[in-house]
Amino acid sequence: MARRSTDATVPTTSADNIIDIDVSSEMETSFLEYAYSVIYSRALPDARDGLKPVQRRILYMMSQMGLRPEKGHVKSARVVGEVMGKLHPHGDAAIYDALVRMAQSWALRLPLVDGHGNFGSLDDGPAAARYTEARMAPAALAMTADLDEDVVDFEPNYDNQLTQPEVLPSALPNLLVNGASGIAVGMATNMAPHNLREVVNGAIHLILNPEATLEDIMAHIPGPDMPSGGQIVGLQGVHDAYRTGRGSFKIRAKTSIEQVSARRTGIVITELPYMVGPESIITKTKEAVQAKKLAGISDVLDLTDRRHGTRMIVELKAGFNPQAVLAQLYKHTPLETSFGINNVALVNGQPRTMGLLELLQVYVDHRIDVVRRRTTHRLGKRKDRLHLVEGLLIAILDIDEVIQIIRAAEDTATARERLMTIFDLSQPQAEHILELRLRQLTRFSTIELEQEKQKLEEEIKQLTAILESDEMLRRTVADELTEVAQQYGDDRRTELADSAPAELEAAAPASGKANQDAGSSLEIPDSPCWVLLSTSGMLARTTDRSALAHPTRRRRHDALRSVVAATARGDIGAVTSTGRMIRVPVIDMPALEVAGGTVNLNQGAKIKDFLNLEKRETLIGLVPLDAVIALGTAAGRVKRVNPDYPQNRDDWEVISLKDKDTVVGAAVAAGDSDQLVFISRGAQLLRYSAENVRPQGRTGSGVAGMKLADDDALIGFQVLPAAAAEEPGGAVVVTCATGSETLDGLGGESVKVSDLSEFPVKGRATGGVRAHRFLRGEDQLTLGAAVMSPPLAADKRGAARTVPAEMARRDASGVPVEQSIEAVASSPQAMAETAISVTIAT
Repeated sequence: MARRSTDATVPTTSADNIIDIDVSSEMETSFLEYAYSVIYSRALPDARDGLKPVQRRILYMMSQMGLRPEKGHVKSARVVGEVMGKLHPHGDAAIYDALVRMAQSWALRLPLVDGHGNFGSLDDGPAAARYTEARMAPAALAMTADLDEDVVDFEPNYDNQLTQPEVLPSALPNLLVNGASGIAVGMATNMAPHNLREVVNGAIHLILNPEATLEDIMAHIPGPDMPSGGQIVGLQGVHDAYRTGRGSFKIRAKTSIEQVSARRTGIVITELPYMVGPESIITKTKEAVQAKKLAGISDVLDLTDRRHGTRMIVELKAGFNPQAVLAQLYKHTPLETSFGINNVALVNGQPRTMGLLELLQVYVDHRIDVVRRRTTHRLGKRKDRLHLVEGLLIAILDIDEVIQIIRAAEDTATARERLMTIFDLSQPQAEHILELRLRQLTRFSTIELEQEKQKLEEEIKQLTAILESDEMLRRTVADELTEVAQQYGDDRRTELADSAPAELEAAAPASGKANQDAGSSLEIPDSPCWVLLSTSGMLARTTDRSALAHPTRRRRHDALRSVVAATARGDIGAVTSTGRMIRVPVIDMPALEVAGGTVNLNQGAKIKDFLNLEKRETLIGLVPLDAVIALGTAAGRVKRVNPDYPQNRDDWEVISLKDKDTVVGAAVAAGDSDQLVFISRGAQLLRYSAENVRPQGRTGSGVAGMKLADDDALIGFQVLPAAAAEEPGGAVVVTCATGSETLDGLGGESVKVSDLSEFPVKGRATGGVRAHRFLRGEDQLTLGAAVMSPPLAADKRGAARTVPAEMARRDASGVPVEQSIEAVASSPQAMAETAISVTIAT
């Protein structure tokens, strides 16, 4: 292997080749050049045609390639290659992305490219350029019309071999119709799309009334018109943007509430906010449901297709208020989004922030200039043609002499000079006569020339009149805009509602027409209400705090397990067997009317739809979050908890449990005189005042509440007012006994009702007194509760169960019953009047 030479001569650097420069000055100059390039040549549209350079080059090159709407599609890669090779020396990805966007009907209000193939969707990207095909859309013809008539200036391309237009003639107001978005250096633009007919009406009004005000223009252009439709809620931000060039507005999906099946109601979504796809709606909805921010949703179906357009169905669970669910969807999903308007565009090469009137004025001035230049060009062409026609008519009148002169001439120059001298012709006329064909010398040709001369003279007269009259020029521009609107315009898609955004929207009619009554309030008031939890696990809230004077009906009967005073926009707490408290928003619950003191819980919702309980974790009861509560555990411990709960969490621990202990009861115990009642499985009952238990913080483990035997456990814990506990008949104790070896549903059960005032008050951490004498075969209580009179009993299905009359002795035996009693509660009236949460261990 040859050894590399190491004695190569090291080049020396001459001091004359080193140039000292100031780094800060060089960085400033380079950055300004880069910023100018990005602003002028990449990110911002021209205010005249509303196009960025890459978009303008694509349309111009497609026009040059003859890709008209009536011609066939060609591969998109071919268009990209032509644009990149001749006009746009950048990456093919940037060119193809711009072409794709101009073909997407959901991105542009009036697409300029007719795409064939997979051009993507709001959730997916397009296929590669080699797989898709494209041609000019009909509207693109209006953008490039009359380019060959000197209507705009041309500039050299990047290598000075070709030329390209500085701006397109733009016979339609593309910037306002299709909007624009882009991020430059130190500035950005985000312009909303509008309806073509409305913009043209505004432009015509400005053309014919140059002194028109912004209010005059806004009468024709009331607001943006998104390609995807939807509903703009609140127009103040739109008006701000029309005045200053900056503003924002909220746009909502268009929805209706329909019966999607025999037993299922659904929210049907037919139009989505601008640039929001169905997939993002589904994803955000599922995330909100899993996080317990949304309730009442069973499924979200996407039935969108090309034939029927956007159609999504949010299926609701039975008993949920569709309007309340819709309000939460608006809050937690992209069904409602904000659009920030920033009208920045290039005017004479300089970026400017403009309002609606300025944008329209720039476009109108551009069209007037285009029509003036086109008229001037056409006038010149027709004058030149008339000049030639007049020469032909002179020559045809004496055609024999013309032929003789030409034949006798030695060369073309001599013949031209003799024709100019003899017939007093100009050089162009003589040249044109020399180029005549013999077939043009017939009598019919003479008639055609006379007709052409007459037509040219009439056209010259009309064109001259347009150039000499500013009024006629403006009328011509207005008439052309009218034709464009008639040819390419369509009806408005986005509805405008001049009202502030609200959290609850009235259901739209089946036809999809939204309620535009600005005076109708859609916000749920924060009014007082009752939150109800039944023994069968149904949860609801009332629309007001009317008295619940009669049994609450679900099937035949359903006792209330908890009644909590709350407000419609407040929160309540749900205490679980593991000592956890979960925050539950009241507004998410189905709202029920109280009719004659009765609430139909058939329209309620299952508690499992609101709580995410862990395995073997059960709900103990509902409590308010602003009151001291008391907790009782199976091990006989008791705790009063101060309401210092965290505001930034949805669940937290309210008692520290040990040795697999569980919470069996939770209720409000705000007053020291309230009575704490403990009932054990061994039929022992203990009660004493709440003043014996000092309130603790939420992390404490409580104190000893009741002394239990080794094989005993607490099964019931309630809190009752002192007056009800001491007054005979004010409160009762209901106990159910059975044998520990009896299978569920196969053995007997005895039920006993005792007056709570018969039980003496004992000290804390004592064993209490006997509450139920067991019959033969019974050795435990399955249920024990102290409730306000009269008691209501139900099984686990919510069906009514009869309880016996009060016994004479507090330690008497129970009365056998045929069916199991799973829960006991106070009457609704007693619970509502005291606003005390009653919880039953089941």
